Amino acid sequence: MWRGDGKELVYYSAIDLRDRKVMAVEIKGEAVFEPGIPKSLFDLTSARQVSRGGWAVTADGQRFLFVSIPQETANLKYTVLVNWTAELKK
Repeated sequence: MWRGDGKELVYYSAIDLRDRKVMAVEIKGEAVFEPGIPKSLFDLTSARQVSRGGWAVTADGQRFLFVSIPQETANLKYTVLVNWTAELKK
């Protein structure tokens, strides 16, 4: 994704599941495309899996939003209260 002023390209690098990083590369020049040296902004390796394409960066390149895959809910317990309005009358 391009930073709002077009002077930096921010991208999600997922070479494999052991190396997931958000990277940025400064772009110089106007007539000629001159990329700088890519730098790692932060590491997502220990984070829960981020859905592919489920992220955004603010125009100033200072804040990020990631959509993560929700955790499994198979082990959660739910309580269903039936006829709860009758309890209100007591």
